[in-house]
Amino acid sequence: MNAPDRYERFVVPEGTKKVSYERDTKIINAASFTIEREDHTVGNILRMQLHRDESVLFAGYKLPHPLQYKIIVRSSPMQAYNQAINDLDKELDHLRSTFEAEVANKEQREY
Repeated sequence: MNAPDRYERFVVPEGTKKVSYERDTKIINAASFTIEREDHTVGNILRMQLHRDESVLFAGYKLPHPLQYKIIVRSSPMQAYNQAINDLDKELDHLRSTFEAEVANKEQREY
């Protein structure tokens, strides 16, 4: 078959950065962030988190091609990207701790 190997969707090749950025030359204080080996799941979550920030003028993402396993996220201001990542990290930590606490409570009730 002519399709790429399945592991290529997830494994970042050696020598390739997971995240890289490039300043936008047309819009002041905007940038494009390329995230390797990710798809709509991460792109949409990151876009929605960027839209929660009132200082963000625009935010969006695209997949350049179905066989290229990367997304390109554009936002302005570019500092909002780091804040969005930090906020998502805190939110996911809270989700994990809440889930683990509920699982522990359920296991205690069963015994």
